[in-house]
Amino acid sequence: MTQEIEIEFKNLLTKQQYEQLLQDFHISQNAIHRQVNHYFDTPTQAIRQLQSGLRIRQIGDYYECTLKEKNTEHAHLETTDELTAVQAQQMLDGKGFFAQEVAKKLASHSIPLEQLQVFGSLTTDRVEIPYKEGLLVFDHSYYLQCDDYEVEYEAKDAIKGNTIFDEFLQQYGIKKQATDKKIARFMKALQAQNS
Repeated sequence: MTQEIEIEFKNLLTKQQYEQLLQDFHISQNAIHRQVNHYFDTPTQAIRQLQSGLRIRQIGDYYECTLKEKNTEHAHLETTDELTAVQAQQMLDGKGFFAQEVAKKLASHSIPLEQLQVFGSLTTDRVEIPYKEGLLVFDHSYYLQCDDYEVEYEAKDAIKGNTIFDEFLQQYGIKKQATDKKIARFMKALQAQNS
């Protein structure tokens, strides 16, 4: 189990901006890694109401379950348990919950594990690059007939990280815009599809 505060800044990109950044940073195809997020909530969206997100992430043969809880505007407390492929599949099939530390956090919010269900999956092709004391991330995500592109900057310090990220956007001519987390973009697309 790991617990950490994640401080991140994000901005949507156009396809052209994304492709230009891959060129500018000399990213080869084999540096891009695919990950799949499977999102969970209760039928009453109890987790969403806490401004939190619950997911199982698969990267190759590695699986983890993470609960992200909003801490401050740009920071989230992440509680993560590693899972085996079998445990992950059973959780996705609604046959048990094997992320012990995540289960404790959910219990502290009175969220019943037996009500959790998968409401969708999102695939991301990701590049991670060390950048000015932090981590720069280029993402291309696919979900519900949507394609989107974003840049993220993960920092140790919110104030310094914000300055570095703003300078990065200016340097590459990217207009700063409020950007929802992937799970929120997924939910908007899901609501639009179901309306």
